[in-house]
Amino acid sequence: MASNIDVSVPGAHSEFKVVSILDTDLYKARTIFTMQQAVFEYYPTAQAVYRFAHRDKDRQLPKACIEKFKISLNSFAEVQLKQDERVWLQDKCNYFKPNYLDYLQSYRFKPEQITVNFIPSSDDPAMGSVEIEARGLWLETILWEVPLMACLSEIYFRYADQDWDYTGQEEQAMHKARCLFDARCTFSDFGTRRRRSLHAHDLVLSGIIKAQDAHEWKDGFFGTSNAYFAMRYNLNTIGTIAHEWFMGANRSNMQLQRRYRDSFGPLVKTLRRKSFCYTHGHLLYGSVLSGAHLKVITPLAFLDFGSQEFDSIRANQWKALRQDSGNPKAFAPRAKQMYEERGIDHTQKGIIYSDALDFNKAKALHDQCQQLGFTKCSFGIGTWLTNDFKMKSSGYKEKSKALNMVIKLGSIDGKECVKISDEITKNTGVPEAVTKVKEIYQIPLS
Repeated sequence: MASNIDVSVPGAHSEFKVVSILDTDLYKARTIFTMQQAVFEYYPTAQAVYRFAHRDKDRQLPKACIEKFKISLNSFAEVQLKQDERVWLQDKCNYFKPNYLDYLQSYRFKPEQITVNFIPSSDDPAMGSVEIEARGLWLETILWEVPLMACLSEIYFRYADQDWDYTGQEEQAMHKARCLFDARCTFSDFGTRRRRSLHAHDLVLSGIIKAQDAHEWKDGFFGTSNAYFAMRYNLNTIGTIAHEWFMGANRSNMQLQRRYRDSFGPLVKTLRRKSFCYTHGHLLYGSVLSGAHLKVITPLAFLDFGSQEFDSIRANQWKALRQDSGNPKAFAPRAKQMYEERGIDHTQKGIIYSDALDFNKAKALHDQCQQLGFTKCSFGIGTWLTNDFKMKSSGYKEKSKALNMVIKLGSIDGKECVKISDEITKNTGVPEAVTKVKEIYQIPLS
């Protein structure tokens, strides 16, 4: 499965170009497209603001790199859903309604919705930080998050940090996949947004697929969250409902769930080999909106709210829970307790882990889940797969660090949105609003 994507090696000077509107996470593609369809039906006039955050505060970015990034935004205006891509969506994701697909085919990115401000350092004005915002209709800006981050990462490692190359990437991915298969860890590729480049992503998937083809255990690789590669390599498409659906809609939980479900009709197509991710219109998710204010609450706090937030009806409907922050070792025991309190057989439920995973973390969590009876655990692995590089200058011994960045929904119709995480560094929103939400739910402030 040789790669035929024409992407330059580090140091080359070809311009960044978006290859497809489908080159995004499925909870920005099959799920951002599913979320976009829900917004299309229920909130078509809502105005949104998305904000970028670089979590590594000590790592400055070159001004020249940010200027390249600004120029690259123009290429997004050329991207549109192609006819063969529409046919693929209709075939693989048959819950998309024709009127929504008509809209998606007419959709065009609007670079003017993006503002990029470089803030120079007082020590060196050629280096600094960056502020990025997307403003406009929620219906339109919802598609910006993942490709913007993937674009920034690729440009940074193409022009700013060139102390690396693609040596051994496919072989490394094959080795990682074999280790996961040997440990019977089922996993998916969640690596689009923080990948080193499109080419790196392609090499990784090629290596995983080769490892799967050669391995005796054929159920190890679940698929990818990237719709472009799912279409290209005929892979399962994997996704969850993203935080922003609950952050952005000022409604009760059950109404949100009904509206999301009703957007797709009575049947959501199941995965070919596994069915607990999408079935009968109920999509798995691990963080919820509750109360009158716009917020997403921590998964462990969510489990602790009892019937108020997770009644038996919902616990039965949802086929799996997702753990994406905080202490992953605490999640399965608490989830088991929650199911037992509701008289539900937890052995029929799944847990998806997706927080900064590598092999050792995945194996330890897999072993714990097996001991607790969660036989349907799986892993969404991102940066460890698609942005695991070594510096050439160290003889390929020292790590070449990925960018630690996020883009989150900041406000809807002028109302600030808040996400509360089990990990304090992952909280997003205006500090005053974060504090207020934590006080309401009696979550520690620090």
